Amino acid sequence: MLEGVEFVNKGFFWLLLLLPIAMLWYALKRKRQTAELKVSSIKGFKVGSSVLPKLRPILFILRLLALAFIIVALARPRTSDESTKIKTTKGIDIVMAIDVSASMLAKDLLPNRLEALKNVASEFIKGRPNDRIGLVEYAGESYTKTPITSDKAIVLRSLRDIKYNEIIEGGTAIGMGLATSVNRLKDSKAKSKVIILLTDGVNNSGFIDPKIASELALEYGIKVYTIGLGTNGMALSPYSILPNGNFQYRRMQVEIDEDLLKSIADMTEGKYFRATDNEKLKEIYSEINKLEKTEVDELKFTTYDEKFRPLVLIALGLLMLEFLMRFTLFRSFV
Repeated sequence: MLEGVEFVNKGFFWLLLLLPIAMLWYALKRKRQTAELKVSSIKGFKVGSSVLPKLRPILFILRLLALAFIIVALARPRTSDESTKIKTTKGIDIVMAIDVSASMLAKDLLPNRLEALKNVASEFIKGRPNDRIGLVEYAGESYTKTPITSDKAIVLRSLRDIKYNEIIEGGTAIGMGLATSVNRLKDSKAKSKVIILLTDGVNNSGFIDPKIASELALEYGIKVYTIGLGTNGMALSPYSILPNGNFQYRRMQVEIDEDLLKSIADMTEGKYFRATDNEKLKEIYSEINKLEKTEVDELKFTTYDEKFRPLVLIALGLLMLEFLMRFTLFRSFV
C-alpha cells in the first residue's frame, strides 16, 4: 500500500509519541470523568443493563485516530512519477565503408566475411540511437549506399541489402571507398565525424590513392578507424564462377595490406584493428562504440501526487463522527 510513497516532513512522526501518552492519561483520569453518588443501599433503585457507559471510550479512540491521521498528513506523503527526455548535445556522424569484393565471400568467418560483418554492424547501428549513420560500398569502384541519416530503419534495411554483385567492377579500391566516405562527411556540422573502413584485401584498383584520401579526411577533421578482416594464413575463398552462377572455393592465402590500413588510421588519429574471427569482429565494433561516445543532456521531469488530502478528510470524518456520537448516542453520559 505504501510502495512508492515518500514522506517529505518525516519529523512530524515524532508527534505519534503523544498518542500512548494520551492513552495513559485517559486511563488514569477516566474514573474522574464520571459522576459518583455514594448511598448506603441500592435496593430502592432500578438497576439498568445498558452497555453504553462501557462503550464510551470509543469517543476517545475516534479522537486519537483522527489525531494520528492528521500527524501522518503533516508528514506529507506523496508519490512521484519521473520521466526523462534526452537531448543530443554532441552528435557523431559515422560512415561505414564496406568492402563488397568477391573475397568477402570467404568462409573463414561464419557464414562468410560479408554476412558476419553485416550481423555485427547491425548491432553497432542499433547501439547508436543519437548519431547519424551512412553506408558506402566499394570494390573496384565505390558508391554511396545510404547518405548519413538519423533514420536507423533505413540504414539497417540498406545494410541487409548489401551483397556481392557483378555490377561493381572487380578489385579493391580502398582509396575510392575512403574518398567517397569523406565526400559524404565533409559538409557535416557534427562535432565529431568518423569513418569505419573495412577491407579484406589490398588496394589494387581505383584512380584515387589511399594516401590522398587520407589527407582529405585529415583536412576535414574526419577520424578513420580501419579494420582488416580475415584470418591469418589460408582461407577458403572463391576463385571462379560456375556456369550456374555458383562460386568455386579453394584455400587461398589471406592478403591484407596492414601497413596501409595502419597509416590511414595513424594519419587521421584513428585506430587500426584486425578481425580474424567472428568474436574478434564483435569486440572491435564494441571497442569503437566505447571510443566514440555521444554526449547527451538528460532532462528529468518529476510529477508529484500529494497523498495527504485523503488523510485529512478521514480525520475530519472521524472527528465529525465523534462529535455526533457525543451529543446523540452518549449525550446522557457526558
